[in-house]
Amino acid sequence: MLYKFKSKVTGDVIMLQTNGQRVLEIIGKHSAAEPSNKGILLPEQMPQAMAALKQAVALEETQQNEAIAQALAENLPPPRFEAISLRQRTLPFIDMIAQCIKAKEAITWGV
Repeated sequence: MLYKFKSKVTGDVIMLQTNGQRVLEIIGKHSAAEPSNKGILLPEQMPQAMAALKQAVALEETQQNEAIAQALAENLPPPRFEAISLRQRTLPFIDMIAQCIKAKEAITWGV
C-alpha cells in the first residue's frame, strides 16, 4: 500500500506504507488503535505537525550520533543505519506543509 498526500498547492507526496504510517504517527494522525488509511491535515494543525516532524528528525540524528560516539569509544565498528534517514524521508512532506500553511490549504491522503 502507498500513502499519497495531496494538496491543491503542491504536487503529490507518495510514501510506502511503513514510511507514511511513521510520518502520520509522528504528527499524531495514526496509531495501532486508530489506523489512518485516509484523513486530512488542516492548516491550523500544520505548525504542530511540522514541529513534531522536525523534533523527530533531531531526535533520530542525536541518537545516531550518540551510537556512533559510543561505538568509537568502545573501539567497535560504527553502527549501521537505514540508508535513507528520517530527515530525507520527511523533507518533501515538510515542504508540502510549509507551502500549504502559506496558502491555507489542507493536505489529504487516501481520498
